[in-house]
Amino acid sequence: MSLDQSLLAVTFGAAGRALVGATNCGDLSSFLRGWQGLIAYGCHSLVLIVDANTAQTLQVLERHKASVVKVKWAKENYHHNIGSPYSLRLASADVTGKIIVWDVATGTARCEIQEHAKPIQDMQWLWNQDASRDLLLAVHPPNYIVLWNADTGTKLWKKSYAENILSFSFDPFDPSHLALLTSEGIVFISDFSPSKAPASSGKKVYISSPHSSPSHNKLAAATGAKKALDKVKILISNEKPSAESVTLNDCLQLSYLPSKRNYMLLLYPREILILDLEVNQTVGVIAIERTGVPFLQVIPCFQRDGLFCLHENGCITLRVRRSNCSITGTPNEEPDPDPVQELIYDLRSQCDAIRVTKTVRPFSMVCCPVNENSAALIVSDGRVMIWELKSSISGRNVRNSSSSASPLYSPVSFCGIPVGAFQNKLPDLSLDNMIAGQGTIAGEEQLKSSFLQEVHLKFLLTGLLSGLPLPPFAIRMCPPLTTKNIKQYEPILAVGTSNGSVLVFHLTSGLLHKELSIHSCEVKGIEWISLTGFISFATSTPNNMGLVRNELQLVDLPTGRSIAFRGERGNDEPAIEMIKVSHLKQYLAVVFKDKPLEIWDVRTCTLLREMSKNFPTATALEWSPSHNLKSLRKKQLAAREAMARQTVASDTEVSSVESSVISLLQEAESKSELSQNISAREHFVFTGADGQVYHLTVEGNSVKDSARIPPDGSMGSITCIAWKGDILVLGDVDGNLNFWDLKARVSRGIPTHRSWVKKIRFAPGKGNQKLMAMYNDGAEIWDSKEVQMVSSLRSGRNINFRILDVDWCTSDKVVLASDDGCIRVLDLSMKPSCFRMDEQDLIEPAWCPYLLVPRASLALKAFLLHQPWDEKYSLDIINIDYPENENIKNLLQEQLNSLSNDIKKLLLDPDFTLLQRCLLVARLYGDESELHFWTIAAHYLHSLSQEKPAKPTDTGILQEQLVNPLDICYDILCENYYFQKFQLERVNLQEVKRSTYDHTRKCADQLLLLGQTDRAVQLLLETSSENAHYYCDSLKACLVTTVTSSGPSQSTIKLVATNMIANGKLAEGVQLLCLIDKAADACRYLQTYGEWNRAAWLAKVRLNSEECADVLKRWVDHLCSPQVNQKSKAILVLLSLGCFTKVAEMLHSMRYFDRAALFIEACLKYGALESNDDTNKLIHAVYADYARSLKLLGFKQGAILFASKAGETGKELLTELKQPKEEVTQE
Repeated sequence: MSLDQSLLAVTFGAAGRALVGATNCGDLSSFLRGWQGLIAYGCHSLVLIVDANTAQTLQVLERHKASVVKVKWAKENYHHNIGSPYSLRLASADVTGKIIVWDVATGTARCEIQEHAKPIQDMQWLWNQDASRDLLLAVHPPNYIVLWNADTGTKLWKKSYAENILSFSFDPFDPSHLALLTSEGIVFISDFSPSKAPASSGKKVYISSPHSSPSHNKLAAATGAKKALDKVKILISNEKPSAESVTLNDCLQLSYLPSKRNYMLLLYPREILILDLEVNQTVGVIAIERTGVPFLQVIPCFQRDGLFCLHENGCITLRVRRSNCSITGTPNEEPDPDPVQELIYDLRSQCDAIRVTKTVRPFSMVCCPVNENSAALIVSDGRVMIWELKSSISGRNVRNSSSSASPLYSPVSFCGIPVGAFQNKLPDLSLDNMIAGQGTIAGEEQLKSSFLQEVHLKFLLTGLLSGLPLPPFAIRMCPPLTTKNIKQYEPILAVGTSNGSVLVFHLTSGLLHKELSIHSCEVKGIEWISLTGFISFATSTPNNMGLVRNELQLVDLPTGRSIAFRGERGNDEPAIEMIKVSHLKQYLAVVFKDKPLEIWDVRTCTLLREMSKNFPTATALEWSPSHNLKSLRKKQLAAREAMARQTVASDTEVSSVESSVISLLQEAESKSELSQNISAREHFVFTGADGQVYHLTVEGNSVKDSARIPPDGSMGSITCIAWKGDILVLGDVDGNLNFWDLKARVSRGIPTHRSWVKKIRFAPGKGNQKLMAMYNDGAEIWDSKEVQMVSSLRSGRNINFRILDVDWCTSDKVVLASDDGCIRVLDLSMKPSCFRMDEQDLIEPAWCPYLLVPRASLALKAFLLHQPWDEKYSLDIINIDYPENENIKNLLQEQLNSLSNDIKKLLLDPDFTLLQRCLLVARLYGDESELHFWTIAAHYLHSLSQEKPAKPTDTGILQEQLVNPLDICYDILCENYYFQKFQLERVNLQEVKRSTYDHTRKCADQLLLLGQTDRAVQLLLETSSENAHYYCDSLKACLVTTVTSSGPSQSTIKLVATNMIANGKLAEGVQLLCLIDKAADACRYLQTYGEWNRAAWLAKVRLNSEECADVLKRWVDHLCSPQVNQKSKAILVLLSLGCFTKVAEMLHSMRYFDRAALFIEACLKYGALESNDDTNKLIHAVYADYARSLKLLGFKQGAILFASKAGETGKELLTELKQPKEEVTQE
């Protein structure tokens, strides 16, 4: 007997609810975790929303008519304010090609989109949200991509391609780039734009399957492996590969790497290939050994160069790229003459696998996009497992010498700013706070030993959501709520399953209360005998004689104890058809298939009567609601009172208190009598096979046959009976319902034409005459007083599932079990309805500011950001001057209380700086645009304040900066020296991987631009004499070696270069200009011809900081222009240049008042703004505007704080804010 107090489970709110079971989302992407901290996944036609921190189901969205195949959370890469608040938007797509965009908090659909009637292959929200936040790109089979406005449902454009499109991936560094994975290869699109469809049909490349490449048969010896690696064939080619070399394209997934520009990952079952798109060449292979478990899915990380991989056994592994320095750092052996240059990803952590069976297998994994420190796995049986990554600092000398992987170090900084050893920090907050970036190890060995600590990572299971097992189910609601049991009543639903266990769910929270393994075969029915006990029966599959093993168990819920109700009976007998408990829960009738029924006493578990052999077998049975308990009670009470009166008369000094005690005792006695010696008389009716209705009476241990009513000629064989008050309803095999009014002695037959009536149940509640009838193909609710149908469900017509069982859960709500593995709670109309998430009773509060009304979520953010209030750090919003109604204040306080203790500790720490606080709040809110802004702002504000005192020259870059550069995932925004170093390493790798002339030429060009002339010459001289370019390359090599800085040669080369550029040979002209150190001119030409990204790249690798800043500032102006409209990117570029005043001005002009005010505060703390009249004017204007926006939120104390900082500009506002108070006091 196992009692599994399972952690969590299922969904319920106020009205439209569903307990959800095994999922059938055959597609990986029907499972996604958004920036909002919530997980969404499709289960049949439902979309479930789960909170990732507490693993509670928060919402169920029901509107799709078919299985959901894709879900995608909207991006949060825009500035949030009262006009564009934090809201939960989700797009879900089903197999019929319908896309629904939801407002998840209210459970309503914002719009519905339909183009074709085939399953949506893939869809993504556009990540660049400066122009619009509502754009959704979808792949409509077989070969269309369509851009939708997901707010209005309008189609912006549609484009078709030559092959079938399987999926696509946006380039995270360039919004105009997109790659489509097609049935034949990859199509690269470089002119993607929201305003019009791509003009070209893209650049098509073919993939030959990796299995034909030698990397698959690697040898164990190092030398063998090296040779095999050198021979890796090009997997990507522009020609269509010959038929025999291509197996079916079994590429499972294609994805750009968000951690560095122009890299792509291709996932195959047994390997992951990393491609460098500059040369279309494989530069890294992660292969699985022969005995290893194949891959299912991979999610590349942004913050660090790592990969979350899901394997077929449900194991999630984290692989992190090995840094290059470790290869050279082995002093004890002589250096390897040719180290294998390869991107190597080391396995750093893995979680436990699950037990995979025929029905249980992993479906899909999602990773937290904000912190990249947790992954959730959905399993086909409906379980969701949440794994969190935890880091631990390992001891110095415990280096695990056996592992070839270089150590991982903890970063110097926390939340963007270097912290001391004793400061509060929470390394597990996010991946970039756990492990240091690739650039960290640029320092010398002695730097390493001083303050870098080695870390180890491990996965921890922090949440588990269990679903329902596979159908069929038998369901039964506990006895209804009455005035007598209101104190101890809990709405509990028992669900009998096919594996013999009974699951008990608590219906208000939707959580699994208990799981009881009672039977060894399928549970067929359950009857409650009290609020805390039930009887369930199960029957095994029949043997060749048609006999089965019957199990009938009596279960006590609080203890979980179960006893065999029929003792030793039950082996080799006809199957039990049904069990019925009498109205007062005294007697139990057990009906068998081909054997007369038995009557049992529930209280003593004794058999009262087994009917004789010639007794008719029952086809339907129901207990009567009438009984003689009241008259028995009256007789007893009368006798008692007489006794009590005699005692009182004889005892003179009795007080009023004692008489009330006596009456209490009497009442208690009369209650206990019910379960002891009173045996009230109860009746039941049943129908025989001939349709005759028999009426029997049970009293004590006697069973009397009292009357027989002849069959009704209009009815077929009776299948079920329900009785309430004076109404008796019979249902037959032909779908007829017969209503008998026993008082008026009339009957009415209603043909429903719905075939076999399987069940009829009256609703609970006095005088409530509604009843539910269940048929083979659905269910109906009838009003038996009016004899009218209220509502109806029919499989294939208004629902796409079959109903397996029904019951009433309250007087006006029904619960249905269906064959799609769900249990739904519906109101009388039986229409699916969603509920508001904020109306829900959660067992454990979940942090999700997105659920608050917009004003409140923004006020909460301001409250967290501007600590301390009145010199005091506090998380009690009650003490703040925030004149909002109590409900909202309580909701805010609940949100604050639901934060983890570690986060509370950080927020209350006076040493936790403003910049760190901004970053932390951006993470808590899952605000992508804030997160990037504050990461870069914190990095450059801090590093510039470190530089200030020493005024170093360009070469004297500070040690700290060397050790802690901005990670390469920020690409153009990184420090120049680190960017150059990364580009050189990249070219080295490309050079090692060269296999064709084209690649060699690309490498030589890149080396020339980087100023590596000697190596470029070597490559140019490699051109073979048969090659058409032989002469050209040889001359070029001569030119590169002989270029001198003499005036005439320079002017000639410059002239040739400008002519080349004018005649359309841009790349060649730029190379010549770089040869004569005129890279600044080269950048200008590139910008003139619209090659903005290339110009920025060249400026960073070739120019000194002033010239580079000029080029980038021109780029900023271009990004701000209305036709480009990428202001958010422009701001980040300005931050990286240290133009802080310009950033503040831009933020103010874009009306990002909150961000501008916080940024100015941070700049003032670091002394990064010069104080003159202009800046002071700007500062005051920003503070005043911010104070106004806080006033709009009703956040008075914050508004007063900033109005008082705004000098003259804020004076008027300040008096206005303080005014109402005085008026109130005068009154």
